Amino acid sequence: MKRNDCVLVVVDVQDRLINTITHHELIVANVKALAQAAIILRVPILATEQVKLGDTILEVKSLLPNTPTRKVSFSCCDNPEFMTKLNAIGRKTVIVCGIETHICVAQTVLDLLRDHRIVLVAKDATSSYGTVDRETALRRMETSGAVITTSEAIIYELTENAATDEFKGILEIVKTRRTKLQSAPMN
Repeated sequence: MKRNDCVLVVVDVQDRLINTITHHELIVANVKALAQAAIILRVPILATEQVKLGDTILEVKSLLPNTPTRKVSFSCCDNPEFMTKLNAIGRKTVIVCGIETHICVAQTVLDLLRDHRIVLVAKDATSSYGTVDRETALRRMETSGAVITTSEAIIYELTENAATDEFKGILEIVKTRRTKLQSAPMN
């Protein structure tokens, strides 16, 4: 995974849904960390909002460079506006995070794989209402060809080394994220 071939996709981290999600505080912290790192490392970010679920939560929305794409389909890939934006970016590797793992995230990931893209799912930046749904979806995505990894692993792989000007900002993001994790670890 190289940053000049990646795009971060933030799926449906919205007001009306977030408080029903298992470990939602940690999910938000990890989504924020991914978005902050993407900004520092100049990785494009796309976000979506499922209709009728409110706006993207302010903590995440404030980091987004563009307005999230509104969608009625569960898969982001079934939305022509989203696919136009993704194709215009012209990158093959897609990092996916968001909610719910077993619905919009999984359907998006499976469609991206069918579109011959390399897909990484940040396990600690995606969740569902129920843990069985989340874990089953993660296994399904992995057996279908997605790489299941963690936010921190993604951030460091994109950063590549500690001898860059960007590393100081990345280190601060990771420290903030780790502080959140200490208060409520997630499996």
